[in-house]
Amino acid sequence: MTRTLLLTGAAGGVGTLMRERLPSYGYGLRLMDLVPVDGEPDAVTADLNDEPALREAVRGADAILHLAGISLESSFEKILHANIAGTHAVYEAARAEGVRRVVLASSNHAVGFTPTPFDGRTVAAADTPHRPDSFYGLSKCFGEDLAQLYWDKHGIETVSVRIGSCFPEPTSVRMLSIWLSPDDAARLFHAALTAPSVGHTVVYGSSANTRGWWDLTAARELGYEPRDDSERFAKKLLADQGPLDPANPDHASMGGPWVSDPPLWPH
Repeated sequence: MTRTLLLTGAAGGVGTLMRERLPSYGYGLRLMDLVPVDGEPDAVTADLNDEPALREAVRGADAILHLAGISLESSFEKILHANIAGTHAVYEAARAEGVRRVVLASSNHAVGFTPTPFDGRTVAAADTPHRPDSFYGLSKCFGEDLAQLYWDKHGIETVSVRIGSCFPEPTSVRMLSIWLSPDDAARLFHAALTAPSVGHTVVYGSSANTRGWWDLTAARELGYEPRDDSERFAKKLLADQGPLDPANPDHASMGGPWVSDPPLWPH
């Protein structure tokens, strides 16, 4: 049976990649974004803080994949509106409309000041404490805590996925450790949407990278089986950029350059 999945942020980078992949897992996608979604005239074009529009989009959905929001650093006021108030609006609409499963796009920037594990050890997923590297990262900490509240208080289950870098291929040596291929992202989101009894579970989102920093045990327990590895891109990237340097501040923390000079939202 086709399950109706509300995909917020459907016009964004990850949203576009998932629009191409999730229907093959049996989802009927209902799309929402602040801007029009190319080629999708039936998509809901509205701000998440537009309660009537959001409630209409949520109504009748079986689950929500929440990818919407500002995806780079911005002013606190803009992050507050889009990422913090917007995510709260999604959970309130889910509660009001009886949607019991959310998959939340969190980020490695929720733990961006965590030291890079140059010694080869991995970092425990759920046990890594919040150490945001930006207002953006702070908003992802809020999202994870909000998900916990709505599980404890309202019984809405969430898998918070600390997404690394979800692109067709990694573009830096740092990304070799945190790359999440688009195909693996679809596998992970599907596992998070269908695993039984998740309560509120935090997982890292990366592929099975040879140079990976993250313990994927919690994600695998959901049924996630990554198939891709960034290593096939390593030779060229290392030749062009050289290896990571522990003395370089942009390499010393898992947030990379975000800890000192985060990329700014252009809008």
